Amino acid sequence: MSAPLLQVIVGSTRPGRVGIHVAEWFATAARQDGRFDVEVLDLAEIALPMFDEPNHPSMHQYTQPHTEAWSARVARGDAVVFVMPEYNWGVNPALKNAVDYLNEEWAYKPMATVSYGGVSAGLRAATALKTNVLPLRMIPIADAISIPFVAQFVTDGTFVPNDVLRDSVAPLLGELLKLTQATALLRGPASEPVPDEG
Repeated sequence: MSAPLLQVIVGSTRPGRVGIHVAEWFATAARQDGRFDVEVLDLAEIALPMFDEPNHPSMHQYTQPHTEAWSARVARGDAVVFVMPEYNWGVNPALKNAVDYLNEEWAYKPMATVSYGGVSAGLRAATALKTNVLPLRMIPIADAISIPFVAQFVTDGTFVPNDVLRDSVAPLLGELLKLTQATALLRGPASEPVPDEG
């Protein structure tokens, strides 16, 4: 039996971002842990435009090739970790846009955040994202990794964690795995799209 697929989504797309280095560190640590197959989805490479579908995502009637491709990639995952910055106390636009493109593809997937920033470590954005994904039937876990003053951990393009950050990976993956296994029967084509008043 194959391991469940954990998708690590790099939320920042700006030039000079540190998020890609954080994501590479986390993905490597998750692969070494061995409980998940791990795939990194970099929103800078995926390059979704601002939402441009004529139909609501819950209808699953996509007209754009980039939406079809994004849908197919997300649909094959079993759990998600969002590696994310904080912009003005909230979720950065590229990440919120990527989430909003889809609907049923997110349903019944456990999710966690690896947030980073200055003194707040991205916690306000991580909290906001959990609110954003609840209507999509994602399942946020309590465990999270929060990285304050993130620049201090990046040396020559490599994220070098301290012991506290390093030791936080295994418990987070353990909680994700429990929920991923518990919700396995809920994921798939039988799930109903989430209604929306918009």
